[in-house]
Amino acid sequence: MSGEPALRAAVEALLRAAGRDPERDPDLAETPRRVARLWQTEFLAGYQMDPAVILGDPVVGEADPDVVVVGGLRFHSMCPHHLLPYRGVAHVAYLPDGKLVGFGRLAELVDCFTKRLTLQERATHQIADALCRHLGARGAGCVIEAEQLCLALPDEKHDQSGVVTSAFVGEMRERPDIKARLLEAAKLGGRAR
Repeated sequence: MSGEPALRAAVEALLRAAGRDPERDPDLAETPRRVARLWQTEFLAGYQMDPAVILGDPVVGEADPDVVVVGGLRFHSMCPHHLLPYRGVAHVAYLPDGKLVGFGRLAELVDCFTKRLTLQERATHQIADALCRHLGARGAGCVIEAEQLCLALPDEKHDQSGVVTSAFVGEMRERPDIKARLLEAAKLGGRAR
């Protein structure tokens, strides 16, 4: 991976700045390589994903259901403010307009916007917006429930079991019945832990 050597060097520099020497501590000898690979594959991989490609091969010609709701899509991300991870579940819905997408594509779409240095609020909106923009849905919504490690650390004294964000775009804004269904799916579909 192209940025991995630079990431490896940065992790080694961070360890040295923290007073730890990877060359002298056997527990840290492989840490720069491991951390660089983890960041490339798990926390930065979304930047290499394109929502237009993910949603670009829809199923057409099927009868449009009223709404498609997929809940409990597990994800993890990295807070850009503290560089601490958060994890949770996303619940996604859209109002089809002649095009359907496989459920696995919705999971990929969640990964696209969460495997980045991003705010939970931003990822929530980007997921809903991408369904309208790249799939042509009449409306879309996303509810994300996540455990933010920056809130759970003891020094922060704000241990929260979960932070919930929601975004509704297009016709979904005018459909309280479907918004309620999506919020109910989030309530029933699983907790961040």
